[in-house]
Amino acid sequence: MDINNIIAAVAVLFIMGIVFAILLGIAAKVFAVEVDERVPLVRECLPGANCGGCGFPGCDGLAAAIVEGKAPVNGCPVGGAAAAAKIAEVMGVTVEVGERKVAHVYCNGGCNAVDKAKYEGLQDCAAALRVASGPKACAYGCMGLGSCVKACAFDAIHIVDGVAKVDTDKCVACGKCVVACPKKLINLVPESKKVHVNCVNKDKGPEVMKVCSNGCIGCKMCEKTCKFDAIHVIDGVAKIDYDKCKNCKMCAKACPKGCIEPVPTEEEKAKFKEMQAKQAAAAKAKAEAAKAAETPAAEKASEDK
Repeated sequence: MDINNIIAAVAVLFIMGIVFAILLGIAAKVFAVEVDERVPLVRECLPGANCGGCGFPGCDGLAAAIVEGKAPVNGCPVGGAAAAAKIAEVMGVTVEVGERKVAHVYCNGGCNAVDKAKYEGLQDCAAALRVASGPKACAYGCMGLGSCVKACAFDAIHIVDGVAKVDTDKCVACGKCVVACPKKLINLVPESKKVHVNCVNKDKGPEVMKVCSNGCIGCKMCEKTCKFDAIHVIDGVAKIDYDKCKNCKMCAKACPKGCIEPVPTEEEKAKFKEMQAKQAAAAKAKAEAAKAAETPAAEKASEDK
């Protein structure tokens, strides 16, 4: 091959490269999209998890949305208060940081729930739900197949004894497990609230007992025990008003089925029953004293007549 031809070919390619580089440079200038200088600054404040818990396509999407006013400065559940404070400084605004939230699974059935069939299909809750409404006899409870576990990018939820349990230390309230649960058993709750009714079964008590030994039977013992009007049986199942709840845990001690978390120990149950007995005895003594006081007054009134 002629050396001159090789040199010519290289020269042509070199010149073409220079021409295309110039053209690309001009195109970049002409078609450039202006980006608000605050977007990269906000992006630096975000943790980079790209979990989508904020509702936007990753941290880049959230940063752009915050600058455009389409998302609040505290819109990142993973970054929490620290990220919100940094973003607020970049945006030149103030932010009210609310209480940290964590995911909670409202089911305590698991191994205590009756199986109506042996499921051997795809290990996915949504898929299992399409097959005769799942393998559990309880139509409301956790199937324990781990769709929420797969959805969590932070290793904050696991299947323990057949039911999903949240590690609150790792949970960032991204909401992915909430979306993943086909039975809507998972919600985000304030971290300070420690008392939860871990059952959503709305069936009558006898029917609940047939399918789960830990299910709420709507007996209203919790409702009668609460001094703060914070728990009521609605549609056959106990529900807590977190605005009123004081975390006194008396409802948990009163629950005969152990479906209210934290489940009391046997010692705590015994002390609670002892307290109830004393209160009942005091109420009886008071009633008898009042009745005894009324008798002489009635007799005197009869004599005056």
